[in-house]
Amino acid sequence: MILQHGRPADMAGRLDKEIRVYDFLDGLGVSYERVDHEVAMTMEVCAAIDGVLGTTICKNLLLCNRQCTDFYLLMLPGSKPFRTSELSKQIGSSRLSFADGKYMEEFLDITPGSLSVLGLMNDKNMRVQLLIDEELLQAEALGCHPCINTSSLKLSTKDLMEKIIPAMGHAPRMVSLSTPE
Repeated sequence: MILQHGRPADMAGRLDKEIRVYDFLDGLGVSYERVDHEVAMTMEVCAAIDGVLGTTICKNLLLCNRQCTDFYLLMLPGSKPFRTSELSKQIGSSRLSFADGKYMEEFLDITPGSLSVLGLMNDKNMRVQLLIDEELLQAEALGCHPCINTSSLKLSTKDLMEKIIPAMGHAPRMVSLSTPE
């Protein structure tokens, strides 16, 4: 894995949704670093990638209520376990569960294993509420996929909060999830 600055020089073989991410970030004047890699489906593989990027591992979960009417993209530190009951109380939504992959594709144009905050740029109907664990804001930079899990980006937390998320029109809701002893 080789650390690169910015978008790939050669876009051949790249999916449209990945190219749209680079266009979006470049249009905002956001600086980013990138690593291309084999398919990353687990947090263990992502840990090695984030080691090259020098970022905090970010776990992304797409959740929904029982009726599948309310959807949430939860960003939390990769090492922090997720407990539905704790989050449910904070956001006032009972019976949270993992959303079916079809909703990832329908709302965010992302397939399972590639979930990323950057997918919110595709959520034109604002179906997904962004939830961010406050602990992530302590990191200088975060790693995420550009809507495909064969590349990873390093974004500054400041750019994410002040430029990227506002440009997508999704106001984040902060949550505070505990770390078990």
